Amino acid sequence: PVSGGDVSPAGNSGKTWCVANGGYSEEKLQHALDYACGEGGADCTPIQPGATCYNPNTLEAHASYAFNSYYQKMSRGTGTCDFGGAAYVVTQPPSKYL
Repeated sequence: PVSGGDVSPAGNSGKTWCVANGGYSEEKLQHALDYACGEGGADCTPIQPGATCYNPNTLEAHASYAFNSYYQKMSRGTGTCDFGGAAYVVTQPPSKYL
């Protein structure tokens, strides 16, 4: 038996990602990114200088990576991709948005 809220629909229809809201101010995006990588416990190692996901070196790209790391870590739970409005859920892989 499956316990908890980790049940997702079969197939790709249940796959979602969390990306940064590019319309948000850089200050708010940076604050949300700092939270995700700090208190949020997202894995932000790949977006450090010289790491595999550092490029493109934009705040929006780095924030999207961190937000999605946190979102997936939290089992894509409702409300875990918001960051005060700085992020939103998409149903296509994030590379199409960055």
